[in-house]
Amino acid sequence: MHTIMTIIALLIVLGVVVFIHELGHFLAARWAGVRVDAFSIGFGPAIIQWHDKRGTVWKIACLPLGGYVSIYGQEDMFDRKKYKALPKEKKVGHYLSAPAWKQFIIIGAGVFMNFILAWSIYSSIFMFKPRVVQLPVIGQVIQDSVAFTAGVKPGDTIVKINGSTITNWGELVIAKELAGTHDADVEVLRNDKPVAVTIKHADRWGLVADGSKTELRKKGFFGAIYAGARETYYQSKTMLVILKQIVTGDRSAKQLGSFITIAQISGQAMAVGLFALLSIIALLSVNLGVINLLPLPVLDGGYLLILIIEGITRRKLGGKGMEIAIVCGWIFLGFVFALTMWNDIARVFGL
Repeated sequence: MHTIMTIIALLIVLGVVVFIHELGHFLAARWAGVRVDAFSIGFGPAIIQWHDKRGTVWKIACLPLGGYVSIYGQEDMFDRKKYKALPKEKKVGHYLSAPAWKQFIIIGAGVFMNFILAWSIYSSIFMFKPRVVQLPVIGQVIQDSVAFTAGVKPGDTIVKINGSTITNWGELVIAKELAGTHDADVEVLRNDKPVAVTIKHADRWGLVADGSKTELRKKGFFGAIYAGARETYYQSKTMLVILKQIVTGDRSAKQLGSFITIAQISGQAMAVGLFALLSIIALLSVNLGVINLLPLPVLDGGYLLILIIEGITRRKLGGKGMEIAIVCGWIFLGFVFALTMWNDIARVFGL
């Protein structure tokens, strides 16, 4: 039963995030007058499929680990000669028939929808779910820790870390992670007076929260909207910092996980309740949005970068060099997929 619930949770989480992403591309293409040939949740042979009135094939495929929108003519973006050779009637609804700024919107709409989904979920949680929040008040400072050496004292309230405002203990933990291998400039409130300290880099700062300092928080509409945007921003920033630390070697790539990790976390969240599951959907949506903005030729960010370069240089990119770049992009993604799978397999079997 536990395995079934985990699989169901994975399908829900991935299904929602992928559907929203692809829906962004779909709606933008329809708005731009570009034909959409297919909208698929999953890959491989279709389990269910149907046609809408405008000829788009909607599919739910047998391998539910992603999805795609097939846009008419998008594959010709690096082969303009093929587009120019088309008869006039074949150019109607073609991707390259849309001006560059509309192509930019079509490609960027998927990521945009991912961030909108996360913002909406986080805002709803802040609005409808009262939360007991652990305030960033220090209950204990471990002897000889970096925080102890910096002069942090029990009773201090952390109000800022590296310029970021801290309102709860969770934000404190995130800010510490964002500091990475660098020292952190910390502002504490002591006897209602601000005190600046610098905490040297260490895996553990040596701070223990004052468990008695909590607060029940439920935000109104505008407060929830702001808090949702702030949480989306924080999670996006955290993801970017983590990726940077992995590239620079400051963080181990072994922390990366595949759909197995997503399934386990989703199953645990589903067992807790609706709001926990929604939080995982929002977090995964943010992560998908950030990853898709990376400037790799096979990701949305890569295609957006190409459009920007073409707009600046007034030259269309293409040819063998671009084909090689795209192949290299797919090879890199394959490597990342294999790495994350190996990490999960090694973790599950204790290898």
